Amino acid sequence: MMSEFRELERPQAMRKKDVVLMATVTSFESLPHPTRSELRQFAELFSPLFTASSDEARRQAVAALSQSQTVPPAVAFFIASQPIAISAPFLIASPCLSNEALIAIARTQGVDHAHAIARRDSLSPIVLDALVGLRYARPAQPAEARTPAQDDTTRALEEAREAERLLQEEKLRGRIKILAGHVERAENDRLGLRTVSSIHTALLVRFARAREAGLFAGVLADALSASRWLAERIMLDVSGRQLATTLKGVFMEQPDALFILERFYSHLSTVEESETSAETLWHTLDTDECGRRVEAWRRADRYTYAEPLPQPTDQVPPDVEPVQAEEPAAPLRTSASLRRNVGGQWRR
Repeated sequence: MMSEFRELERPQAMRKKDVVLMATVTSFESLPHPTRSELRQFAELFSPLFTASSDEARRQAVAALSQSQTVPPAVAFFIASQPIAISAPFLIASPCLSNEALIAIARTQGVDHAHAIARRDSLSPIVLDALVGLRYARPAQPAEARTPAQDDTTRALEEAREAERLLQEEKLRGRIKILAGHVERAENDRLGLRTVSSIHTALLVRFARAREAGLFAGVLADALSASRWLAERIMLDVSGRQLATTLKGVFMEQPDALFILERFYSHLSTVEESETSAETLWHTLDTDECGRRVEAWRRADRYTYAEPLPQPTDQVPPDVEPVQAEEPAAPLRTSASLRRNVGGQWRR
């Protein structure tokens, strides 16, 4: 009767030890910078709790500690020396294993541990030379000769390989996205192209509402950092295409641009097939092409009006009279020169 009671009590005790092991690991992970006494206390508690716990609790504890930066060296070597079905995540990812520990584990624990070490993201040349020098040969075993422990080992290695494959695929997918971004950039990525500011947009909409073409041209020239002549030349296109090209080239929002076009060009406000002519014109324009065209206009304007210097007389329009050059001013005479006579004698 007592033996049956002990058999019923044993699973409950094992579950309690699993809980104590996970609580110990969790409390240790919560310490960002453990002291020497805390490290020593954890090393003393971990080994007996780990040995008395179930395999599932051991796997969970090892998986949690594989991401920790402060596992004591003795505990790290103890975990790495466990069967590969338990120690595989720690061997692959733990930063707490030194080069000497990795080499010792690979030499003493066998081929499965060496293969898990070889799957680490970064290995020093010393460890690589040691792994190459081992030259493990993996003999093929029939399925019926495999033990449950070997099946668990194979399953753990396959899961580790699958996790690494998925990680590599994700990295490759990220690189492809980065490369594709250079070929096809996002619409809001201007790459140094001119973009109209919110202040300029508000002023342009305000003067368009009042149909103040002169003031509108002044603000447009300032937004383009160009001459007023270019802004007026753009507005003189009665079709509205050049102004639409300019507004789309400087990345103005569509509602504001359509409002401006319809205010200055009344024929663009007519509705055809559920959309206005301004919307049809706007949708036919390509943003990149408009941006390049606006930059070309600005370069040509900059060559023509590089600096606000006076124009030569041969370039003055015929309806404007050229300004006559003023006569040079007479030299300034001092009191000493006024007292001198023509012959060079001093006047008394």
